[in-house]
Amino acid sequence: MDVIVKLNSQTAGRDKLVRLLQYASKAGWHYMQQKELSRQSVDKLKSLEYTFSSFRKLLRLGRFLDMLYGALSSIHYPDVIVRVTCTLSKIANALFLLADHILWIGRAGLVNINIDKWNKVANKYWLYSITMNLARDVYEIWQILERDNRRLRLSSGVCLAGDAARKSIPLSVRAATFIHDHKDIVVDTVKNGCDLMIPLSSLGYVRLSPGAVGLLGVISSLAAIVSLIDPLARLTPA
Repeated sequence: MDVIVKLNSQTAGRDKLVRLLQYASKAGWHYMQQKELSRQSVDKLKSLEYTFSSFRKLLRLGRFLDMLYGALSSIHYPDVIVRVTCTLSKIANALFLLADHILWIGRAGLVNINIDKWNKVANKYWLYSITMNLARDVYEIWQILERDNRRLRLSSGVCLAGDAARKSIPLSVRAATFIHDHKDIVVDTVKNGCDLMIPLSSLGYVRLSPGAVGLLGVISSLAAIVSLIDPLARLTPA
């Protein structure tokens, strides 16, 4: 209960909780549809998914300005790869949020817009933002592995001995150690990896069922919630 209260006290926390419910509803109605259960229950879950989606758009109103401001601070990061990927990701995310705001205005009936067109625009910018995030994740993992290899070689005295020592450690043990020591990059990679498939599916680059999209959304939402709750699971600079 304390965790829910803590999340609910943050705008980002509320967004992730509602996102979790949104994608859980999507996975739920697809499962019920596949099992040919009550049509009325399926329609209720679809309506619930739409409501959660609209509520999240309302929560995010104006956030594209925050994201643009964040891009200004990220251009000062000392590491050039982190600087470029974070800055481009934030700019793309800001444009995604701007398109998302336009979609909300259309859903609210304030103006007539081409919903399909703006959905496609939003998904393209979201995809670009996630791609930059994943590029940063891969870079961070590569940096960690390089540091570990150098440390192992120095402690072993010679390169050949270091390589032999590294190879003698079972892969499962090395993976478990990596996850334990670098929870932040693991959580961020899982989140971005799952998120990547959602706009790819929406844009037609891959074919996924609504249930698969819902499951991926649930996993990425849980990963995002973990990063909000546990400071050690939060990748910085963000």
